[in-house]
Formats: sequence, C-alpha cells, structure tokens
Amino acid sequence: MRSFLSYLHKNQFLAAVFFILFLFFLIKIQAIVIVLFISYILMASLYPVVLFLKKQKIPNILATSIPHLVILAFFLLLIIPLLPFLTSQIQLLIKDFPQYFENAARIIGFNVDYSSFNSSISDSLSGIRENIFLITGTAINIVVSLLSIFVISFYLLLYRDRFKLAVVNIFPKEKREKVEDVFHKIEGKLGSWARGQIVLSLVVGIFTWIVLTLLQMDFALPLAVAAGLLEIVPTAGPILASIPAIIVALTISPTLAVVVAISYIAIQAIENNILVPKIMEKSVGLNPVVVIIAILVGGTLMGVVGALLAIPFLSALLIIFASVEDE
Repeated sequence: MRSFLSYLHKNQFLAAVFFILFLFFLIKIQAIVIVLFISYILMASLYPVVLFLKKQKIPNILATSIPHLVILAFFLLLIIPLLPFLTSQIQLLIKDFPQYFENAARIIGFNVDYSSFNSSISDSLSGIRENIFLITGTAINIVVSLLSIFVISFYLLLYRDRFKLAVVNIFPKEKREKVEDVFHKIEGKLGSWARGQIVLSLVVGIFTWIVLTLLQMDFALPLAVAAGLLEIVPTAGPILASIPAIIVALTISPTLAVVVAISYIAIQAIENNILVPKIMEKSVGLNPVVVIIAILVGGTLMGVVGALLAIPFLSALLIIFASVEDE
C-alpha cells in the first residue's frame, strides 16, 4: 500500500485519475460516508470522557460503554417520552401556520391569499398520504442510520488506538509522526466542536422554551426545539428560528411580537458574548462568509445533513491543508 502511494506521488497523471475515481466512488457511497463521518465526530466528542474513565482504572470496555449508555438513557427517558406531544404540536403548528402568517401579514399591512396556502397544505398532505410507504421507508432508514452511528462510534472508541495505528502505518515511516499529529488535531477539533454545539443547542433551546412559556406563547416547545436545532447552523440559524415565533406572536399582539423578537436577540447576545467564548474556545474559528459558503455548498451537495456537517468537514480539511503546507 505504501509503495502504491509512493508511486502515485511520483506520477501526477495517475494520481489525478485516481483522485477523480476516488471522488466518484465517495459520491456513490455518500450515505455510508456521512454515517462514518458522524460516527467519527461522536467518537471524538466522547473520547475525553472515556480517557478520564480509563485513568480511573476502569476497564476499556466498561469505560467505552458508560458514555454510550448515558446517551441511550437520555433518549429513552427524556426524548422518546416527549416525542408524541412534540409531534402533535409540530403537526398543529404546520396546519395553523398559514393562518398565523396571513394574520401577521394583515397586521403589518400586506394582503396574502390564504387560499393558496390552504391549497398548498392540502396538496402536501395528500402527497404525504400517497407516499406513506416511501415516508415509512425513509423513517426506517433514519433509525437504522442512527443505530449504525451509535454502534460504529462505540467500536471506534473501543479500538481507537488500533484503528489509528492501522491508518498511520499506511504512510512511510518518515511521515507517520506527522500523520498521527494531524489525526490528533482533527479529533480534538471535531470533538470540541461537537461537544460545544450540543451544549449550545441545549442551552439555547431551554432558554427559548422558558422565555416563550413565561410569555404564554403557543407552541413554545416546538419553537424552542427549532431554536436549539438551528443553533447548529452558524449565523443564519438563529435568525431562521426567530421568524416563526415572531409571526405566531404577531397574531396575538404587535407588542408581544416585539417582546419575542427582543427575547431572541437577547438570547443570541448572551450566547455570542458569554456562552460561545466559554464553550467554543477550542472549536472552529472560521470567517462568517466562509461559513455561509460552506453551508450553501454542503446543502447543495447533500441537503440538510450536508449543511450541518459542512463546518466540521471544512475544519478537518483546513487542518490537513495546513499540515501539507508545513512540509
């Protein structure tokens, strides 16, 4: 394998052909690549916990199992029991949102044809009913993918050193120390990014839910969940999350809409000035324009998942490019 890489390094034409074929292969198996990449990110985020447990003389298999069991318990005890209520709230919000939008537009002086919204919603619902088997199949695929990520990350953690050594040994001896250092930097960067994003999403989601509940807003839980999830998308995410909340509030009163808008701005200010510097100090530090371009490219190539994974993928690429430039 090392001799093959050395030969490619000397023959630029074959290297270019091999690179194009490799990219084509990755595109064909992009679903598998996404699962593996998310598994690696999850592994990197959990590794400090496993390392701490191992330093306490806990066996490797048990140290690896504990964080995964905590994640499993979190979903079984907190997330899954909330799903029926959250699902019903989301369905009701989707159903009533055109009316909210029309009322909000009328308040600020715009006329909106509500019948077109009704027609669009009806067409969408009929399309969902006609493609119920396709939707069920997609849901099953998502569940299988999540289980795969969970299991793969477990084994990546359990045999981390072996996997890392196997990859490093592919390269020539004089390059191995450099490759190992690149692996260490990528793992640290992706791990800190994932841990930071999880904490930020939870904090923003909980703060948003508390504020909207105190304001007696309808659909406080789904709006808060949206705020937490969209927190993963830098710059544009918080803005997108605030729009449906402001529209719903505007149908109750313009004053409430202003209060909700100020509340979202305040939460975002607290996040940017207090939470981000403390939580994300070791995470990615990219130019906002670069972030937006990366999200657009990722979303175009691989949809929502591509947009969400664009930042950690770009961060890993930058580490690799920086290591190549240092040679």
